[in-house]
Amino acid sequence: MITDKFNPKNLLAIETSCDETAAAVLRDGRQLMSNVVASQVHIHKEYGGIVPELASRHHLEDIVRVVEKALLDANTDRSAIDAIAVTQGPGLVGSLVVGLSFAKALAMARGIPLTGVNHLHAHLSSVFLCEHPPLFPFVGLVVSGGHTNLYVVNDFLSAELLGQTRDDAAGEAFDKVAKMLELEYPGGPIISQLAEKGDPCAFSYPRAKLPKTPFDFSFSGLKTSVLTSVKKLSGQGPLPVQDICASFQEAVVDVLVEKTLSAAKNYDINRIAVTGGVATNSRLRARMAEETKKLGYKAFFPYPELCTDNAAMVALTGYHQIKAGILAKEDADVYSRLPLLSI
Repeated sequence: MITDKFNPKNLLAIETSCDETAAAVLRDGRQLMSNVVASQVHIHKEYGGIVPELASRHHLEDIVRVVEKALLDANTDRSAIDAIAVTQGPGLVGSLVVGLSFAKALAMARGIPLTGVNHLHAHLSSVFLCEHPPLFPFVGLVVSGGHTNLYVVNDFLSAELLGQTRDDAAGEAFDKVAKMLELEYPGGPIISQLAEKGDPCAFSYPRAKLPKTPFDFSFSGLKTSVLTSVKKLSGQGPLPVQDICASFQEAVVDVLVEKTLSAAKNYDINRIAVTGGVATNSRLRARMAEETKKLGYKAFFPYPELCTDNAAMVALTGYHQIKAGILAKEDADVYSRLPLLSI
């Protein structure tokens, strides 16, 4: 829905797409006044993954407290908020409904504009909350527990989807491999930590090329290969967990770096942004920075706290949408999957 354009002064953003309840206040589209995140990792850890019903239940319990904390940290209150942005999708439906319902009610009660934000679009915008952001256009990689997508980002309001994972997202693969190795959830941090002491060449794990769709990703074969090696080595003495972690991580990083650089070359763009939860991985950051430097390209990464799900990135994206007059209708609903059209 596009209406009259409006330049919000104090924008409240809400993010509940998965298992973090988050709220942030952005002033004048530039100054981040607060960014509050309530994580549910400790709740889902005992199940080895996210339980959707538990996630939505805890969003209900936390959302008022989180929003009030964001307003308090910003030294403001609801009366000063003149616009609201909320994650509309993709994500867990039950979780998204909590955030959208709260945002709708508050916007309606206050009589202020509301915009629904694409969660992946928000990740792509997160680099603009850091010093020295990229110029447009740039190639953007969103790599997280639920998504591994590659884009050409043209401006704050548009991005062309080049490719996405056909099966497991990179972060999901980390979690599943961690479970195979009987490591804790989430798998990304612990695998990265163990990989530092392992040999990345100890196991020759596959790198999916997908020549017909060169910018798509696939990690199911890699995951299966790791499982095969774990079964083969079980009962033959201590499992070389550090070497398995290092070899697995290197395979994931190789694919992410190679396909992202290939897209940059193909579209003649020398700026690359790596966003999403897996963008905190130190090996991915180091390799992407190293390989882009060799080509004379420039790599951009959000601050670690802006890589995982947060409302600050939703605030910035929402600001530009509202400024352009892109508002949510009263009957706006959430969506669990990425729309077929580019964001």
